[in-house]
Amino acid sequence: MNSREKNIGVYLHIPFCDRKCPYCDFFSFRGNATDMDAYTDVLAKRILTCGRTLGRKTDTVYLGGGTPSLLGAERLAKILQAVDRGFGIAKGAEVTLEVNPTGENLPDFQVLKSAGFNRLSVGLQSANDEELHALGRLHTAQDAAHTVSLAQKNGFENISLDIMLAIPHQTLHSIEQTICFCTALGVSHVSAYILKVEEGTPFWQAKNRLPLFDDDKQADFYLCACKLLEERGFRQYEISNFSQKGMKGRHNLKYWHDEEYIGLGPSAHSFVDGERFFCPASLKAFYEGKSEYEGDGGDEREYIMLGLRLREGIRDKTFFERFGTHLPEEYINRAARFAKAGLTVTGDDFIRLTRKGFLLSNPIIAEILG
Repeated sequence: MNSREKNIGVYLHIPFCDRKCPYCDFFSFRGNATDMDAYTDVLAKRILTCGRTLGRKTDTVYLGGGTPSLLGAERLAKILQAVDRGFGIAKGAEVTLEVNPTGENLPDFQVLKSAGFNRLSVGLQSANDEELHALGRLHTAQDAAHTVSLAQKNGFENISLDIMLAIPHQTLHSIEQTICFCTALGVSHVSAYILKVEEGTPFWQAKNRLPLFDDDKQADFYLCACKLLEERGFRQYEISNFSQKGMKGRHNLKYWHDEEYIGLGPSAHSFVDGERFFCPASLKAFYEGKSEYEGDGGDEREYIMLGLRLREGIRDKTFFERFGTHLPEEYINRAARFAKAGLTVTGDDFIRLTRKGFLLSNPIIAEILG
């Protein structure tokens, strides 16, 4: 099938937050109702223009940020209506909204469900209030439970929770408590990320004073979380993502399968017609329609680099279907060198990283690609 005939993913960046978390380096800022109205109008117009220019339907829509739920249900419904008018939302599409589980300002979930949203990604981070405080989060564990329960009562069955590992003051026991909390809420998906202290954030400035964990302890937390999640029915399918059967995050899988997507909003990235480009992290740049070219994408090396983040790894059959050539033997041989250390598993027609290998994915993938 020609790429122009395939459905495309749509990512929409909503840059508003009540308060920026001290570990976050995403583009976001505090906005008032006037700012949000103006942004919604510009974004809706840009969606219509872009969708009609590309002429492709979408089967995954993802509103991230920032805190997209701050826009409120009416603005969000207007944005999604623009996606349907501009692109056309395919039957059975996955439509995800990120939600911050604050005790106040929750969107009207009934309106969102009626508008066409069918998946929520809720930023829990931890079920331990001391750890939430250490992260500078405004919500409590009880707020998160209330958010999920309210969404479920309004028809949302596909809900993902984000949790964070290696938070200051975290313990293996508190990780287990957080995962039990997720299970008890009956969600279908969990994303578990190791805290990374990014340059330019308040955490970076205070890193010498924070009780941060070394690489070995971070690995212990990660391996513990993976084990606990799988014991509770969440199968790992990507380095940081776990789902109940049939509930993988389809939009993010587009990234890992090296498929095409369009990103709209400041700091949003795109991969369309073999080219990668992005909007600078500036509201002014977005309003002026600016974008910057990153380079060509979709070649064999990129496909392998992204695909090795997946638990399934890279298989010769799918590689051949994509490129018309077999998975290079040299890559399999290089990957096999890590097998004795328990970091990779290889065969005549596949490569994949183990759970321990995921912890060292960047240097291992670099070695495999040579």
